[in-house]
Amino acid sequence: MLLTSIVSMSVAGVLTAFSPNVWAYAALRFVTGFGRSMVGTTTMVLSTELVGKKWRDTVCVAGFFCFTLGFLSLPALAYTFQEASWRNMYLWTSVPSLCYSILVYLLVQESPRWLLVRGRKQDAIETLQQIASLNGNSITSSFSMLHACTMQEGAAGASGGDSVFAALHSMWERPWALCRLAAIMTVSFGVGTVYYGMPLNVGNLGSNLYLSVMYNALAELPSSILSWLLMGRINRRSSVIALTVVAGLCSLACVVIPQGAARMAAELVSFSATCTAFNVILMYSIELFPTSVRNSAVGLVRQALVLGGVAAPVLVALGRERSFLSFGVFGLVIGCFGIFAACLPETRGKGMSDTMDEEEQKEAAFATCTVEDMDLV
Repeated sequence: MLLTSIVSMSVAGVLTAFSPNVWAYAALRFVTGFGRSMVGTTTMVLSTELVGKKWRDTVCVAGFFCFTLGFLSLPALAYTFQEASWRNMYLWTSVPSLCYSILVYLLVQESPRWLLVRGRKQDAIETLQQIASLNGNSITSSFSMLHACTMQEGAAGASGGDSVFAALHSMWERPWALCRLAAIMTVSFGVGTVYYGMPLNVGNLGSNLYLSVMYNALAELPSSILSWLLMGRINRRSSVIALTVVAGLCSLACVVIPQGAARMAAELVSFSATCTAFNVILMYSIELFPTSVRNSAVGLVRQALVLGGVAAPVLVALGRERSFLSFGVFGLVIGCFGIFAACLPETRGKGMSDTMDEEEQKEAAFATCTVEDMDLV
């Protein structure tokens, strides 16, 4: 899926540079967006399932950091080609992605967790052996996950399903999974509104457009570092609530602060907090759902993030006359929707489950331990 999405996104991007008319341009942009929508989800899920709990946060933050570097390249490219044809931008952003697809094909292994859930034990063992050989270790000394190979193929397949519809049906049958999905998608919608809307709104700040975009891109660098610190030391649920409140308050402050450095600073703090919340939510969603439905669940969470940005261009246009319709609405949406994170369980320090039944057993065991601890107190 990762390879297919990168190639389709890149090829459509290259072809966009040669669009003969607006209809061909629009169609190719649709194909590019469709392919791009799968890249982030598949990359995060695959990378986290290839490592243990110790390195999960680090791997996620590494992906966020690389995304930020790509974001930073955009204002630099736009400034370089400001006097040239717009077609140059599509070539310079799409051709490198084609090169990345070659590296993915040569270097990336399939997720052993996913293979096990699908009952493909031998493929999972071979994948683990490849990873272990790269580390210079034997398979038995490096992977505590191998005990999962004893699980019965029928049970694994029944828990996982073979399609996104089976995954959704599996979550629909379990109220706890449906509540988690609804809550995390609601929070994601609010975060996505600001994450995709704030960069579009920099034109309403009254400062240089290229510098404003660059500042927003630079704001993602500390947010990546902050995400790593938060995920390693602070609860996910508390982090999401705190970050969305800060982002909402700073966005509302932009309504009353006049144009200038102070307004730019408030916007950057709001966007940085939103970026950090964006990162934490993606990591949070990976830990909330077992391997059998993880890819589908995280895909829906990312879809909610993107849907949050659908209304952003309209709000930005309205905000040119009244700041409240852009900054004000952004602040209210992310602040109010972020509170729904209180409905989610905490996942920091917990191992990831592979099946729905395993997740239910862990939750039951955790609830039992909590009750016993309270009795002791």
